[in-house]
Amino acid sequence: MKVICDRGALLNAVNLVSGVVAARTPRPQLQCVRLTAKKSGKVSELVMAATDAEVSLRLQTAQVDVSEPGECLIPAHDLRGIVSAEEGEPTLTIETQDDACKITGQDARFTVFGYPASEFPPIPDFEKVVSGKDGSMAAKAVITLPAGTLQAMIARTLFATARENSRYAINGVLLKREGKKLEMVATDGRRLALCRQNVPAEKDAQPISCIVPSKALGLLQKLIDDPDGQIQIAITDNQILFNVLASEGGASRAVLASNLVEGTFPPYDEVIPKDQDKKVVFDRDVLSSAVRRAALLTNEESRGVKMKFTGADKQVVVSSRAPEKGDATIDVPLASYEGTDIEIGFNPTFISDALKVIVDPQVILELKAPNRPGLVKSGSDFMYVVMPVNLQ
Repeated sequence: MKVICDRGALLNAVNLVSGVVAARTPRPQLQCVRLTAKKSGKVSELVMAATDAEVSLRLQTAQVDVSEPGECLIPAHDLRGIVSAEEGEPTLTIETQDDACKITGQDARFTVFGYPASEFPPIPDFEKVVSGKDGSMAAKAVITLPAGTLQAMIARTLFATARENSRYAINGVLLKREGKKLEMVATDGRRLALCRQNVPAEKDAQPISCIVPSKALGLLQKLIDDPDGQIQIAITDNQILFNVLASEGGASRAVLASNLVEGTFPPYDEVIPKDQDKKVVFDRDVLSSAVRRAALLTNEESRGVKMKFTGADKQVVVSSRAPEKGDATIDVPLASYEGTDIEIGFNPTFISDALKVIVDPQVILELKAPNRPGLVKSGSDFMYVVMPVNLQ
């Protein structure tokens, strides 16, 4: 194999693929990247692939000139380090001899020892899974939607997933499709984010529901650099595959595959409050600033900010207090307020996280009582349930 690569494009691809490799494993091949150089006529292509046995990524880059097609399997850490260090080089040449990979710049030559490419574990092929030609799995459902739409849905839910929780089902995001309605839901037990979008209805499509690991969705966010492109999603019994298509020509840029999270997602419909009798409309940026400033004077014991809503003044007073630090009080005007006055406490991080992902400048907050959850709404496609905290 011999290929001349644009260093910048190579570094971007290596950084993305390195996010998949296993951090610790008794199988060194899972800490490697497989490079496959292809040439068809005048068209050259370098395909990178990596897997940790649960998540796999195949990524194509065309900013290469392939002299000799071939493939190699080399440690991701070494490849990434070398390509990063050669920052003054416009191009790098990669060639292989047996299991050794040589990387050459203008004034530097590196030899990295790898493994036979045949030792790389097989990873799913999107087209075979969709067509049923993959003998080990077949797609139960295929969904196609704009890349920008899916990227926004991930951003509005992924932040609310649990971290290192023994309840594995909430360590991912629920993906649910029924007819034209696509939903993504995430919760960590103290808050819940739900995003909805309409997608083209597939003929004879059956309702489908699965839990996608947070790691896979985080990687997918990084892969989407063209919101005008398309994403094809294929769901099997125990895996989900994302085919990232370019906007021009619709060619596949990357395929990300992941095992699904086992378990049952909590009945989220029961968590969403439906009897709120207080409705607040506020400016997203103004409240976000107030909450962020009030959070400066909180501590681990008093990890909360108090919000005092008054209808007569059409304002909310955001306050915080930490005995060893001091206190803060910020007055925030409201666009409108319906209902009786109320004081309620929230974790400021939980409020700020939601306001960061809301696009609309005006946001609705619905409340019931100091010990009942708040409901944040933005348009008809996003809602966020957040539990209150006791500040007494």
